Amino acid sequence: MKFTETHEWVDETQEQAAVGITHYAQKELGEVVYVELPEVGREVKKGQEMAVLESTKAASDLYSPCSGTILEVNKKLSANPDLINKDPEGEGWILKIRLSNKQELDDLLDRTAYEKLVG
Repeated sequence: MKFTETHEWVDETQEQAAVGITHYAQKELGEVVYVELPEVGREVKKGQEMAVLESTKAASDLYSPCSGTILEVNKKLSANPDLINKDPEGEGWILKIRLSNKQELDDLLDRTAYEKLVG
């Protein structure tokens, strides 16, 4: 698992990756009450806004940690957006992306570096 400075995580397996927000991000956001998911098939570039999370505190954009095509969205979040609060780095994943440039992941933080960032 790799992390961005904007508190997204990416977990790569072969040519695709799951994406979500970190424990730190969900704690800062507060209770997530709505998730605006992107369209499957949409092309995204690294750093581009691709989803919106609304919480009791604020709305927050989710930025793509890598470039690629959105393969799948977590449909469970439509009915249960609080999955992001309960398990942000597991069942609360937001989307899966087919990577178009796997090398972009090399620029992301490992867990130790991310924990230093938010520590």
